[in-house]
Amino acid sequence: MKLENKVAIVTGTGAGIGKSIAEVFAKEGAKVVAVSRRASNGQPVVDDIIAKGGDAIFVLCDVSNESDVRKMIKRSIDKYGRIDVLVNNAGVNFVKSFEETEPSDWDRVVNTDLRGTYLCSRLAILEMLKTGGGSIINITSVHTIASLPSAGPYDAAKWGMVGLTKALAVEFAARNIRVNALSPGLIDTQMWDDIKAAAPNLQECLAYWRANIPMGRVGTPEEVAKVAVFLASDDASYVTGSNVIADGGMTSQLISQASYESTPLEGGTRNA
Repeated sequence: MKLENKVAIVTGTGAGIGKSIAEVFAKEGAKVVAVSRRASNGQPVVDDIIAKGGDAIFVLCDVSNESDVRKMIKRSIDKYGRIDVLVNNAGVNFVKSFEETEPSDWDRVVNTDLRGTYLCSRLAILEMLKTGGGSIINITSVHTIASLPSAGPYDAAKWGMVGLTKALAVEFAARNIRVNALSPGLIDTQMWDDIKAAAPNLQECLAYWRANIPMGRVGTPEEVAKVAVFLASDDASYVTGSNVIADGGMTSQLISQASYESTPLEGGTRNA
């Protein structure tokens, strides 16, 4: 098992990617601190891990609240004595035109996504330094590569997370703390369900996204979780400061694939 006996805090474990990371980490032998703002979402994840023979606790925490984060770190140390891995996954999705984006919208998104990453990382690092190091994984987005309309606060926060990732990676590399970002593309979570539900025509929606993802499908939370396992494990011992993209090729494609097949273009020289 790649994470045997490592103590891993995973925020935003109530559903989707965070839930899968907590579950896959536990399967790989980690002792998991599952963090969520809602016990109704987070506690069942822990109950299921324990039922399958894993070791986990649930901690109620709003990562944007310093007092909550301090209590979460203390609970982790009280239970397991150390912190080896931190996954900053808790986040707020956001789609609204910039002219309609209020300061309260900005604060809500940035406080959870970026401030929460700062608070959890700072306090976890203080504990990691006591025990010889650790690994931090910041779950960002393909929005750190390119953008879509109406995503101002979200993109600002996710880009900020990548900047913080690189700053911490450089600062703590010599002290055996690795810090990496993991940027998923379109994943089969509640966000994907919302996209489909909002589409006037489901089949057109599915065709559009298939054209925008070279692999022709959305990813699964488990696929993202397995990348997180690698970054958390000793297999990634020489990886720090990276932004690892898991997007089925989405950000490598210039534009949507054409709905027709082009005749061959062989690059002949004109006017020769």
